[in-house]
Amino acid sequence: MTLAPRSPQDDADFERQVRPYVAQLYPAALRLTRNATDAEDLVQETLAKAYQAFGQFTPGTNLRAWLHKILSNTFINSYRRSKREPLLASAAERDAWEDGAEPLAPVARSAESEALDRMTDSEVLRALRDLPDDFKTAIYLADIEGYPYREVARIMGTPIGTVMSRLHRGREKLRARLAGHGPHGPATALA
Repeated sequence: MTLAPRSPQDDADFERQVRPYVAQLYPAALRLTRNATDAEDLVQETLAKAYQAFGQFTPGTNLRAWLHKILSNTFINSYRRSKREPLLASAAERDAWEDGAEPLAPVARSAESEALDRMTDSEVLRALRDLPDDFKTAIYLADIEGYPYREVARIMGTPIGTVMSRLHRGREKLRARLAGHGPHGPATALA
């Protein structure tokens, strides 16, 4: 990532404007990643991208929305990138193999690791990630971040009716995908 030369005044301006929103980025990143370390990395990468593109930000518009859009796009891109990477053996699996232990015996995992794996790969998050980008972005901004429809429309650069349609259709796709996963069957899976 090549950064354009910036003056100390530009740096101070960026820090002054962005600092109030940094604390709001971490909870959003944690909801997406379900892992504190990954959330910190996501916030760090978001701030680096925002710093690089700060000259493109239009003063007087919603800086919070701009930062959250960068955060969500960064998360989506990193998720896609991780799906293309090959699975690597864990250190425990590698050590067991080198120690001559039974190579096909399952490696014991901690209860915390199991719980974190289940949270990271939850059906809802997977279903949301599988939605088309326009639906996913609308649902993320409206339902997860809590932006009003009018603000979602402005962030996405679309009419409010289009946002409402995307939310409706995206939620329907989520309901269909998650039917049967709720505690009371299909009727309450996402109601």
